[in-house]
Amino acid sequence: ALEKALDRKPLRCGDQPFGGSSCDIEFKDVHFAYRDKEVLKGVSFTARQNEMTALVGASGSGKSTIARLIVHHYDAGEGRISIGGQPVGDMSLEALNSKISYVSQDLFLFNRSILENIRIGRPSASDGEVREAAKKACCDEFINELENGYDTLAGSSGSKLSGGQRQRICFARAILKDSPIVVLDEATAFIDAENEEKMASAIRELVRSKTVIVIAHKLRSIEGADNIIVLDEGRIRACGRHDELLESDGLYSRLWDLSEAASGWTVKEESEAEA
Repeated sequence: ALEKALDRKPLRCGDQPFGGSSCDIEFKDVHFAYRDKEVLKGVSFTARQNEMTALVGASGSGKSTIARLIVHHYDAGEGRISIGGQPVGDMSLEALNSKISYVSQDLFLFNRSILENIRIGRPSASDGEVREAAKKACCDEFINELENGYDTLAGSSGSKLSGGQRQRICFARAILKDSPIVVLDEATAFIDAENEEKMASAIRELVRSKTVIVIAHKLRSIEGADNIIVLDEGRIRACGRHDELLESDGLYSRLWDLSEAASGWTVKEESEAEA
């Protein structure tokens, strides 16, 4: 892994502050390849401010690559990615990071107190503001049940918490940061059925009045998105709202059926286990 990191070209980073006219995100004919494998093949779309844009598609279709290009983990090979008309690569990483909250399934917590792990979202926040963010992320209850409450150490990489608890801590961090752009990349992957409604409440709190990009394996969670972009092998196959796509796009319809079947299978398994 270290060799791969050292082998990667350094990012092309600018030094400009954010100067975009809005928080609309635009991809214009974007290509990207991992080594020799082209993953995005001329992707163009606009994710508008105050709207939720969902990315769906089979594994390997390019969804997470788009999310990582937005937060500038990689440089695009060709094409243009901009926020409010300003190219992402022209901004300093500090300026870009101040505008975006990125929550993924690759969670990381430090072996510090829960309070300090949440405060990473906004280091200047008071204890009261941290606790308020935790309440909005629906994690105040389980934190208070821990041995030392908010002063409990999270353990190495958050090992003292369950996957779902770690995810809610990361949502609290993002709520505290309160950035105008939110990117959720499979951010609810570890949430069990019991806590699904709590996470849905946390997401509603997090994304209010923001530019939202969401990738979710459970398509029911993005059913109400303003725009759903269907990706197929690195290209945009279709886009629209849920009802439109169910009628007009066979791939989206199949993905929906598979997602619903998987959810139904999970529920059945749980009920059989109880029996």
